[in-house]
Amino acid sequence: MSVIIFPTDTVYGIGCSIYDKDSQLKIYKIKNRPLDKPLAVLCSSVKQIDEIAYIDENAKKIINKFLPGALTVIIKAKEDIVNITGLKTIGVRIPNYKIALNILEEVGPMTTTSVNESGRSPLNDYEIIKKEYEKIVDKIIAPNNEKTSNVSSTIVDLTTPTPKLIRQGEISFEEIIKCINV
Repeated sequence: MSVIIFPTDTVYGIGCSIYDKDSQLKIYKIKNRPLDKPLAVLCSSVKQIDEIAYIDENAKKIINKFLPGALTVIIKAKEDIVNITGLKTIGVRIPNYKIALNILEEVGPMTTTSVNESGRSPLNDYEIIKKEYEKIVDKIIAPNNEKTSNVSSTIVDLTTPTPKLIRQGEISFEEIIKCINV
């Protein structure tokens, strides 16, 4: 596998196969990201999420209501993923963007994060990304005419007794809690 940059429904992502530890380390190096800050995993379907993580009742409700879309849910990783990543939990998301979904269908679940220097705002301009990254990644996918939001996904941790908001994005925490309590 390789490290690629591609558009999603939120912001451009830089990613590789979840099974490619060397490429994951390359992403950390490219972003100058601390190794203790986990990367999210994009999947093309609930079936792909189920291959790598455990989907409990709360996660199922939230996934069915908000995905594909701008929400990342942190859930417990399956044992083979724990062995690969060293992480007992992972943040998973299904993007609502045809290019990204096609890539994920082909490659499988991908460890992904926004394109930027760690701690800075995500880059979302194809020409700027191409100029800054074309010599250090294996491929950059051009956007099409699909709409993007330019806002990172909401992140919710579902591994604690009560859901915990990690990052606010387009989907409000109140909407998520309401979905669980229905």
